[in-house]
Amino acid sequence: MARVTLHRISKRFGGTEVLRDVTLEVADGEFLAILGPSGCGKSTLLRILAGLEGCNSGSVILGDEDVTERAAKSRNLAMVFQSYALYPHMTVRQNIGLPLELRRLSAWQRVPVLGRFSGGEARRGIAAEVGKVAGALALEPLLDRRPSQLSGGQRQRVALARAMVRNPAAFLMDEPLSNLDARLRGEARAEIVALQKRLGATVLYVTHDQEEAMAMADRVAVMREGRVLQVAPPQSLYDDPASLEVARFVGSPPMNAFPARVVLEGRIEVADAPLPFRAERGGAVTLGVRAEALRLADDGIPADIMRIERLGAEVILHAAIPGIAAPALARLAPEHVAGLSPGDRVSLMPVRAMLFDAQGQRLPLHAERREHAFH
Repeated sequence: MARVTLHRISKRFGGTEVLRDVTLEVADGEFLAILGPSGCGKSTLLRILAGLEGCNSGSVILGDEDVTERAAKSRNLAMVFQSYALYPHMTVRQNIGLPLELRRLSAWQRVPVLGRFSGGEARRGIAAEVGKVAGALALEPLLDRRPSQLSGGQRQRVALARAMVRNPAAFLMDEPLSNLDARLRGEARAEIVALQKRLGATVLYVTHDQEEAMAMADRVAVMREGRVLQVAPPQSLYDDPASLEVARFVGSPPMNAFPARVVLEGRIEVADAPLPFRAERGGAVTLGVRAEALRLADDGIPADIMRIERLGAEVILHAAIPGIAAPALARLAPEHVAGLSPGDRVSLMPVRAMLFDAQGQRLPLHAERREHAFH
């Protein structure tokens, strides 16, 4: 496997700038997820790395070698697509072995004598490699079936096996699980992570599913509108986002973003309710509060219950705060909303929060020690 570096990559389609000065470094053996909404440029970035698209500026480096101008077939990268791209007329065995077979035929064309005298040995080697990879992914019973006879999860494993058999410098995966149902996605996530750890593989994994990225990756690169906003381990992105964009994108339900004001001595108010936090400077600010950090209290931000979403072990309380357009979301235990119903007035108090300036950049925030009656 190899280290992968994308250095200051920019890409335009006509007058539209799809990627803006993107730099990413992926360590040898690292699993990096590229996370972002549809249209943010993440798949284009992966295609540039694979050599399927050119870039307008920047460089692609594998290990210590600049491969920016090198053709896709010469980069030794394996790509797994959302559609799996399996050949319907071929068996599983043939689909998996196809990259090696093409490599053998290419060698035969370059050196005909070698091909003539070592064809049988090469085919035996290909069969052995296919068997080894099929064993790793529990595909042996399926080797003689065709793709139409497989489930979605089995097709996904065949696509992975075809990528693995090449022994590539890195694996590039473009939304490979999006065609699977929720149960199969969970199983496939675990399989891919276990396989990546076993192989020590370098993986770049594109997804719009934050749960997928957070559960699988060593680090996550959050993209939006052709830019990389932040690269960090999953928990760091959640606990310590650099901007409001990242904070709102990572986490489910999304972080509450309350318009706030800084009053005397740096105290913070939301909807005229004083909160136990201090800011170092004033101006227009936004207080970010995760749903699980918002509690029902005897004093706090006044809100009217709109809906109580019951999810078994927890509930999501939707509440309207006067003067704030977006509803507040609080993740609570079911017993905390016993006896409450839509239309009731409650008070909400953040126990943890983050502060952002008018441009959405993180600001220092200091919590005060104050006693509140939570319920």
